[in-house]
Amino acid sequence: MAQDKPRNPMPMQGEGDKASARKFDQAQSQFAKSGKVKGAARAAEKALDGPEGASLEAARKASAKGRSVGKQA
Repeated sequence: MAQDKPRNPMPMQGEGDKASARKFDQAQSQFAKSGKVKGAARAAEKALDGPEGASLEAARKASAKGRSVGKQA
């Protein structure tokens, strides 16, 4: 009888794999239930209205187009 190869406990998965999506969804759900959403929203609003607002807006627009700020072409 041939020896079975040991199974990899962390098999390679492509971009957008189900395991990562599940972890992300769980983390987002926990954050939403934590009661910290309003505070984070206020902090984000302050950042957008502050000196870093322009660079945050540029990053938002780049990500909406599927790019990172450093890879604008």
